[in-house]
Amino acid sequence: MENEFFHVKILTTGEEILCRKGESLLAAMGRLGRRGIPAGCLGGGCGICKIHVQSGHGVAIGPVSRAHVSDEEEKSGYTLACRFSAMSDLTVSVVGKFRKPFLKGFGNGL
Repeated sequence: MENEFFHVKILTTGEEILCRKGESLLAAMGRLGRRGIPAGCLGGGCGICKIHVQSGHGVAIGPVSRAHVSDEEEKSGYTLACRFSAMSDLTVSVVGKFRKPFLKGFGNGL
C-alpha cells in the first residue's frame, strides 16, 4: 500500500502523530505542525532527536552518528527520529534534549 500510515505515540508529550511508510518521524511531525520530538540538524549528526522505541518496529532510513547512538543502543531500540521510519504503529520516548538555538553570550558583541 503506497500511502500506508502508522500511528506513533510520543510518551514524553502524550502526542500522537501519523507517519507515512518511508517518512522519518521528524518529517511526519513537521508535516503535522507538531513539536513532540526536539529537532536539530535533521541529518543524523547532532543527536538532539534521539528516541527510544518502546513498542512496534521501524527501519533506519539513513546513517546515524555513532557519537550519539552506539551499536549496543541501536540494538536496544535507540535511534534518531530524523533517520527512522515506522513500519508498524510505534510508541516512543524522547531521549534527546531541547537545546536553546543561540549560544550563551550571543548579542554581547562576541
